[in-house]
Amino acid sequence: MFDLIMPAAFAVSALVSTWVLASARKRFRLHYALALALGTLFLPFIVFPIYLVLMMWRPRIGPPRRWRYSLPLLYAVIALSAIGAYFYFDGRSVDAHLARATRARLVEDSTTAIHEYREALKRENDPHTHKLLAIELANTGQISEASTEFQLAEQGGETCEPADLRCEAARERVKQKP
Repeated sequence: MFDLIMPAAFAVSALVSTWVLASARKRFRLHYALALALGTLFLPFIVFPIYLVLMMWRPRIGPPRRWRYSLPLLYAVIALSAIGAYFYFDGRSVDAHLARATRARLVEDSTTAIHEYREALKRENDPHTHKLLAIELANTGQISEASTEFQLAEQGGETCEPADLRCEAARERVKQKP
């Protein structure tokens, strides 16, 4: 649910920030209007109420400015594009794949967990991720692949700790079935 709300909140923040830029240009110089817009983009619950209070006491400066609609529109395009690029690249990072794999493990969806661990390994060859993948593979009965992943993890220096019962149980399953 949070994965859906967060991008929407950023988009709303960008749109409110654009409105602040368009409105603030009537009352403040351009650099102050841009500062208010950026502040609203990054801290909307703090800067936006302050701007609304300032708007009540600050009269308009004069006739409409040049680029009345172009500058806010350009700002909106840049802000929304930057937000979109952030979520695009963040969703494809190693950390995002590992987080989705952990979430899948919590709901006992081994297929998704295995897929996400493999995607994480495509981006970064990490012995710990090999170990986590080996554990999931052993839990689903894919013993030969689990054995290979355990070997890759051990080559990288990652071993099962004695306190890690899940890892030890998976290792025993791999040892039992040659």
